[in-house]
Amino acid sequence: MEIKEYCIEIRDIHLYAHHGVMPQEREVGAWFTVDIKMTMNDSSCAESDSIENTVSYADIYDIIRNEMKEPSKLLEHVCKRISDTIYSQFTKVQEIEVTLCKDTPPMGGDRLKACVTIKSRR
Repeated sequence: MEIKEYCIEIRDIHLYAHHGVMPQEREVGAWFTVDIKMTMNDSSCAESDSIENTVSYADIYDIIRNEMKEPSKLLEHVCKRISDTIYSQFTKVQEIEVTLCKDTPPMGGDRLKACVTIKSRR
């Protein structure tokens, strides 16, 4: 059998952070949801059953949590920081798709989300 594609996804990471263009958004904060999908260049973990041959989703979660702590005006900037940090720490990651949603943007409306998705490759 040949593995055609190997991805790691983490969905619905729910974090409180201080991002937004308006000063009160960065001061008060809001809830955000992050989804990430990473395409890997090495699927040897499927044979070895060893964490050393993959990227730990716990480590990815820690990166996302830490980058979300740094206030930014734009969600795009946060997505890029998350991707840059993952690429710098994990050479196995070849592509990243990260979606960051502000769960209750200050635009009115019921159950409204504002999201940004950035797709990148090494």
